[in-house]
Amino acid sequence: MDKKVAELLNDQVNKELYSAYLYLDMANFYANQGLDGFANWYEIQAKEEQDHAMLIYKYLHNNDQTVTLGAIAKPDKEYKELMDPLKAAHAHEQYVTGLINAIYDAALEAKDHRTVQFLDWFVKEQGEEEVNSSGMVRKMELFGGDAKALYMLNSELAGRTYSAPSLKL
Repeated sequence: MDKKVAELLNDQVNKELYSAYLYLDMANFYANQGLDGFANWYEIQAKEEQDHAMLIYKYLHNNDQTVTLGAIAKPDKEYKELMDPLKAAHAHEQYVTGLINAIYDAALEAKDHRTVQFLDWFVKEQGEEEVNSSGMVRKMELFGGDAKALYMLNSELAGRTYSAPSLKL
């Protein structure tokens, strides 16, 4: 495996774990606001990010690469309004898409076709993550100002269940 690609993937393990930590922070904010459905949504997001980290971790090991785990930074956002975590999550997903694209570009440049194929799943996943996060912002813009509609949205989000990714390594 190309050294630069391996380093970028190794760094991405940490970034995915940070994403999980960030989403737990958002879940914590909503739990403190009494919005258990929103908290549930972000708790599941955190689990998904942990899964993403582990997929990359295992991929690196399956390709005889050493994984170096770094410290996970403390989330630095402060939320005042119910919309704040939603907008921060969408911006974060756009950031992660940029990270995945940079790794993809490096793998293409190195002609590392196996890693390109591995990253195809992440490219698709990031598209879904951006659609979901922008949809959350739109729903809150439409319904968040009405207590009954917010209650219904919270109830909808409470129904989300976790499902592990199905990417074969």
